[in-house]
Formats: sequence, C-alpha cells, structure tokens
Amino acid sequence: MDRIHIQQLRGPDQHDVEIVERKGIGHPDTICDLVMEQISLALYGAYSEHCGRLFHFNCDKGLLVAGQVERRFGGGKVIEPMRLVIGDRATPVKEFDIREIAIETAKCWFREHLAEVDPDRHVAYQVELKGGSEELTGIFQETSTVALANDTSAAVGYAPLSETEQLVLEAERFLNGPEFKRRYPESGKDVKIMGVREGSRLDITAAMPLLDRYTDDEASYFEKKQEMREVLNAHLRSRLATLDEINVNLNTLDRTGKGLAGIYLSVLGTSAEDADSGEVGRGNQVNGVIALNRPRGSEAAAGKNPLSHVGKIYSVLTYLLARQIHAEIPGVEQAVVWLCSSIGDPIDKPQMASVQVRLERKVKLAAVAEPIRRIMVRELERMPSFCQELAQGKYAIC
Repeated sequence: MDRIHIQQLRGPDQHDVEIVERKGIGHPDTICDLVMEQISLALYGAYSEHCGRLFHFNCDKGLLVAGQVERRFGGGKVIEPMRLVIGDRATPVKEFDIREIAIETAKCWFREHLAEVDPDRHVAYQVELKGGSEELTGIFQETSTVALANDTSAAVGYAPLSETEQLVLEAERFLNGPEFKRRYPESGKDVKIMGVREGSRLDITAAMPLLDRYTDDEASYFEKKQEMREVLNAHLRSRLATLDEINVNLNTLDRTGKGLAGIYLSVLGTSAEDADSGEVGRGNQVNGVIALNRPRGSEAAAGKNPLSHVGKIYSVLTYLLARQIHAEIPGVEQAVVWLCSSIGDPIDKPQMASVQVRLERKVKLAAVAEPIRRIMVRELERMPSFCQELAQGKYAIC
C-alpha cells in the first residue's frame, strides 16, 4: 500500500477538561447495537451454511420503541411491550426465513443478557429487512478473496485510553459485573456513566435503576442507593493512577418525599420499558466509550456486513491498528489511525491511510515511521482473515 501518511502530533496531550460517557448493556441504545450485531452474525452464518456463500445484507437500522409499565413498591407490571424494529437490507433466499432468524436471534439475546425481560411477552418485533439494489448486491457476485467496499466511508481509532476513559469504562463494568449483581440483585442493567474531569479531579455521575420488586418503600430505596454509591466510589478510588480526587454521584434526579415520582425505580431494569427509546449508532464507540475530546467517525459498526461494509470493518480496524502501534513500537505514547475507502475498490486498499503519533521525548518520527508502516501493511494484507474474525464476533462493537 503506497498511500500511508504518517504524522507526528505536537503540543500538549492533555486537555484541562475531559468529558467521557458510557452506556451499559441495559441502555436502549446499547441494546439496539448488540441485538442488531447478533442478527448480523446470525445472517452471516445462515447464508454461509445454507447457501455456501454470502449475500448482501446490512441490518444496522435498529430502533427500540419504549413500552409502558406500572411501577409499584414490591413489584409492578408491564402494560405495553417494547417494540424492536429490525431494519435495512437483507437478500431474500429460499433456503431460510430471514424474519424468523432475526426474531429468534433477538429473543435469544434478551434471554441471555436481560433476565428481567421476557422476550415473548415484553417485546414486540417488527422486521423491515428488504432486498438491496442490484449494484450493491452485485458486489457479492465477485470472486475475489477481498470484497469491494460498498461505500465511500471513513473511520478513526486511537490508543491508549486515557485514565478518565478507563475509569468510566470500569465504573459501568463494575456495576454490571456478576459480583455486584449477586450482592445487589435489585440493581438494574441500564447503567449510564458520565465522567467529567477538570484538572486532576474526576466527577462521575452514574444512573442505574433499582428493580421495584426488591424495593419495599422510598426509605429502603435511598438506603440501598447510598450503599451502592459508596461501594462504587471506593472501587474507583482504589484504581486512581495520576488523578488526585474522584467524586461519585448516583441517580441525581432523585428527590426525597416524592414517592415513585422522586426515585429511579424500574420493572424490567431498562429505561426502554417506558422512559427512553433506543437506536443503533447512538451509543458507545467500538472501544466502549463516548469521548467528546477525541476524534470520532459517524459510522455505526453494529449490524453491518462484516465482509464489505467499511463502516464496520474500518471502525474496528482503526482501533485495532492504533492499539498495535502503541503496544508494539517503543516510544509511541499515543496513536491515531484514519482509514478512508472508495466505493468499489478492494477494502484492503483504502483511498487513504493516515497515522498520527505522539512520541516520547527524544524519539524521532524517522525512528518509528517504518515500524508503523510495517504494521499497517501487515494488517491490511490479512484483511480476509480479519473480516472472518469480525464475522465470528471476535471483536467488540460497543
């Protein structure tokens, strides 16, 4: 590959203010991303197994419409189910029913990851997967081992994560981790974390519903909430590296004395039950966070075709490349990788590949340029294997 541009980043690395967000597995946007990704993997498997080759599909237009519930201390009920709209393109074939695969895959995901949600009673399904245009479906009639890009699209990835990004990621993983859930079964999975760092102080605002069937009254809610806040604060404080201070708040909309109107209570553990709808692409980047200080692309990786859709392939690959450059090349403090495709060209030959690096003092760009180039060429040459790994679900997409 000839067009690999390598540039040194100069100037201060750290902003005075840093803002980072993460949406947990029970957040409506994350649900959409993860369910649609599973449907994508299931369709890939079905085409491969039943047809012997891949056909055009992209199921990345998912929408989770909030339902209606009646919350009560001691346990409420679902009045109207959530509605999952599964949309975009999938080539119809006689060998299997696309709609059936999409719905069953979605139900399996809910059963495995959101135990409070009964996928047969609490979710309705609307499948809007139609056949694609002749030009795009024709890409899959090519016989080359490397697919042609189905879009002119760009992506960017960076490494490593900052301390703030790591702590925000850790906060959600801790609250949704198996040990915390065993200790606090009343905690829902719709966890949202916002981290705001100013200088060496980090403020964490966490939102997490408590399940109403475990909550007897307002007083017990606030007592348990305070306990969980203190546990999270202690957990994160023990992981501080360069930051001096951390402050954790939980469910800051709560107001005492207002009963159900003043507490974050939930029947199913997700705000999609009646408060918030979700959509593919509105959640975390493929590295797990939403970092406002960092470069980011506009593509959603979830649900896209893993063999030809560069919006998925390059979104994941840029982060992988950045991590490899940072980990493998001494003297690289930070790496940012940009890839841009040209529709109809092989995906292993991007229109542009750009690498920006921040280097340790006394390290010269000339000393790292060739190792960077070798990593870029190496990974682009293994594009068929990388796409197969994507199709097998090896890499996280949110």
